[in-house]
Amino acid sequence: MDLKTYTHADAPDVRSLLLDIHDEVYANEPDPFHSRERFSYYVDLWSGREDWLCVSGWEDGGAVGYAYGSRFKPGGWWKGADRPRGVRGRIFALSELMVVPRWQGTGRARQLHDALIRSVEVDFVTLLVDAAHPRVQALYEKWGYEKRDEAKPSDDSPLYAVMVRTLRESRHERCRAWRGAAASLSVPDDTIRP
Repeated sequence: MDLKTYTHADAPDVRSLLLDIHDEVYANEPDPFHSRERFSYYVDLWSGREDWLCVSGWEDGGAVGYAYGSRFKPGGWWKGADRPRGVRGRIFALSELMVVPRWQGTGRARQLHDALIRSVEVDFVTLLVDAAHPRVQALYEKWGYEKRDEAKPSDDSPLYAVMVRTLRESRHERCRAWRGAAASLSVPDDTIRP
């Protein structure tokens, strides 16, 4: 699979592609929450962030899918949820990961995910999973995520599982671990020489 990376500056050029893939993925979904009009609002909201990144995959002359997101600003978190204790530092919000039906179940989603995550230097990655889809949540757990909370960002949105994956311990967590390790060190008296 060939990969292409896009930034905030590319958003206007890639917008139609993102919406078209969304339409293909949700073609049989009657819920207005998953409409093209509703999704276009979120595409514009996320791609409007200056640090927005997107990776798309291409194979056999067509789009396979994409993943995109951006970093939360300091103190930022998902609407409708509290940031979990210990999740501090640089946090990347993976807002969307979509693969067209033809390529679902082939490992392409993981490739897109990993390519996007490799391109950001952060301590944590977080995403939302529709709580009505436990198999998707289980897949993310295999990828190293754990459910830390639930969120319902809007009245008409599904209930989401808030998933978090630790990539690098934050400086605070490293210091705390170091202090704990240092406190547990004991040196026998007979090894100290005057």
